[in-house]
Amino acid sequence: MDARTTGYAFVLFEMLERGGLVLDRDYTVERAGGVLQRFQALMEKKHAATLLLSPFELQAEAKGFKRLGNATDVLGAYQGLVGGVRKGWADANRDAVVGYIRAFSEAVDWLYDPRNRDEAVAIFRKNLPNVPEQGAQAAYGVLLAPRGGFQKKAQIDLEGVRTVLQLRSKYAEPKKSLTDPNTYYDPSFYRAAMR
Repeated sequence: MDARTTGYAFVLFEMLERGGLVLDRDYTVERAGGVLQRFQALMEKKHAATLLLSPFELQAEAKGFKRLGNATDVLGAYQGLVGGVRKGWADANRDAVVGYIRAFSEAVDWLYDPRNRDEAVAIFRKNLPNVPEQGAQAAYGVLLAPRGGFQKKAQIDLEGVRTVLQLRSKYAEPKKSLTDPNTYYDPSFYRAAMR
């Protein structure tokens, strides 16, 4: 993993715990860097397993590796992709925040439009040139899947945020109880962007 204190590390710990595994008894964790570095280490067999996201899990499967689980299957809703900003900065830069949300939402809408699929895949491959066409097509399907893909209209899933907070409360140090998603999400920016 990249670090033991990231949200995705907490996802991994929870998945393994629900599978009956105990840290330092059944498995150890090594810092391996970002997803590209983790993927490369897995390919080089430096690690027995790792946490991947699209398109890397698809590439690993194409090379004969087995998927041990999907976070959404184990945890349900999980808000993994967010654009975050401090409240004071957001309030002082409201137009910029609203514009960002509007542009992000429009970009997600563009991706979901089937007429843009070929261009979206071409852009994907331009930015990830080592991914073959078939892998890019598969990643497009995963990233836009009804369950687990980008949220339409770039909406925040409050149940997904609740899962993030539960995991952070359980695994983060120092321990702190985080319960209310509305403490961390001000929907007024999103509502303004959707007008």
